[in-house]
Amino acid sequence: MKLPVKVTINGQTYSHEVEPRLLLVHYIREVVGLTGTHVGCDTSQCGACTILMNGLAVKSCTLFAVQADGATISTIEGLAKNGELHPIQQGFWEKHGLQCGFCTPGMIMTAYQILERYPSPSEDQIRHQLEGNLCRCTGYHNIVKAIQWAAEHMPARK
Repeated sequence: MKLPVKVTINGQTYSHEVEPRLLLVHYIREVVGLTGTHVGCDTSQCGACTILMNGLAVKSCTLFAVQADGATISTIEGLAKNGELHPIQQGFWEKHGLQCGFCTPGMIMTAYQILERYPSPSEDQIRHQLEGNLCRCTGYHNIVKAIQWAAEHMPARK
């Protein structure tokens, strides 16, 4: 038995019939073909699969695709506009916030929500908000610096 799912990802609407047990991360990667969202652990511990769903950072390995029916989703592929990196992406570039890059998409999508909540976050706020995302390479120092850089370069919000 397959169930319908219709979602908007990065501004484009997708409709498919999927197995009820298909995880959202696998739907995004394998059905839609957006492979920037990484599969890390499938147990919701690493955060590599973090996306924005209806404006909230969520680990896409914790949801079935059918649970996202009707949702608006943003992935790492949707942040850059007109060939220009989003300030968060640019911050990771400028401050060397990545090494192997595996955790980077999830870190950046989490950082997006951090900066929505805290436009000028302290180092402690950033570190606390990143607790659900694992990085085995950087020790988080440059990731924190990248998010601080992005906060300074984000356009003013209403």
